[in-house]
Amino acid sequence: MMHGAIAPWVSTGVTHPEGEALREILLRWTGAGWLRPLDLAFADFLWREAPAASPWLILAATLASHQLGRGHACLDLGITLEDPALALSLPPEGVWRQEDGDLEPPPLPGAVLGGMSLETWLAALDHPELVGTGPGATPLVRVGPRLYLRRYWQYEQSVREGIERRLRQGESRARDLPVAEFRRTLDLLFPPASPEAGAIPLDWQKIACALTARGAFGIITGGPGTGKTTTVVRLLALLQSLALAGTARPLRIRLAAPTGKAAARLNQSIAKAIDRLPLDRLELGDAIRVAIPHQVTTLHRLLGSRPDTRHFRHDARHPLALDVLVIDEASMIDLELMAAVLAALPERARLVLLGDKDQLASVEAGAVLGNLCRRAEAGGYTAAICEWLREVTGEDLPAEWRDEQGAPLDQAVVMLRQ
Repeated sequence: MMHGAIAPWVSTGVTHPEGEALREILLRWTGAGWLRPLDLAFADFLWREAPAASPWLILAATLASHQLGRGHACLDLGITLEDPALALSLPPEGVWRQEDGDLEPPPLPGAVLGGMSLETWLAALDHPELVGTGPGATPLVRVGPRLYLRRYWQYEQSVREGIERRLRQGESRARDLPVAEFRRTLDLLFPPASPEAGAIPLDWQKIACALTARGAFGIITGGPGTGKTTTVVRLLALLQSLALAGTARPLRIRLAAPTGKAAARLNQSIAKAIDRLPLDRLELGDAIRVAIPHQVTTLHRLLGSRPDTRHFRHDARHPLALDVLVIDEASMIDLELMAAVLAALPERARLVLLGDKDQLASVEAGAVLGNLCRRAEAGGYTAAICEWLREVTGEDLPAEWRDEQGAPLDQAVVMLRQ
């Protein structure tokens, strides 16, 4: 069956002219700025490694490489066939400008993929030399209709495994919490609103503080002005209060952000939030205030960037010396950086992510926070978690935020709403 703009060169067997036809299209796309030269170089690498590979495989791999430059960790073949224009960096409104002597506009991806079915395209990826379905050494990995470059598939696996490992720690940590002290400290840090201020249906800041303190991984998301920094500072006060009362040793806490600008903003807001803490009500208030850090660093400085390499000084073999890591503006963290953070965390360290799931997406591939917060608005808290929250916070979550089928991740994500 003939498909799209490559069709005139396609024969029943794998032939050299078929590859030449695709490369001509890729060259024209690159000349028009629709593809990156890096994507074309990757296609050439695959052709050298496997000259007999189907051109449809090479095309999928090239588009998967191109997605990395657009912030996506993989290519979804099904979505690409539904709207082929999304596969390339086409100019606004399809405007084409003649460059490099190309007298006619290059064929649009819709013309190249016209008539192609998902089944046919997936069948073309059946090439064990280039495409795997899991661990291995192939340059590409297919998961259902999604095609990854292996490095980014591995980053995704590392992030998933790192978060799941910390989520599993949540239940054992919850059992060790001194419930009476936990609730007393929470009530002091989050005094009830005065009648003049008007009734607030739910204290989401208090709920976020409780749930995040419960486990080894937590996300506090919300739009501007919802109090993310205020909440996390009270969370740190709660954690230090419990640590000082239990072992007399304060937790080693580090604060970080993806960029220097974000770190400077957090540095200012943290200092103000610490000054506003109602620590005079706590027995160890002065010690708690001293134990909450003011200084914020960038993630790259925290991990220890090494010149001329993608690796960091701190990794699984050389973990960070900390008990709690708080990362602000987490929506800016890409997949590769999040994998590096999780690898460098000590096994028992707590990770807290702050950020607006709808803003400031990462420049590199992988919208980690956005993907982790897909169900944040719905809540999805189980009956057991709701009962625990009622016990330690006094907040009774209504049915709209409950879901007995809620995933472990749902129990670690809180969206601030006021």
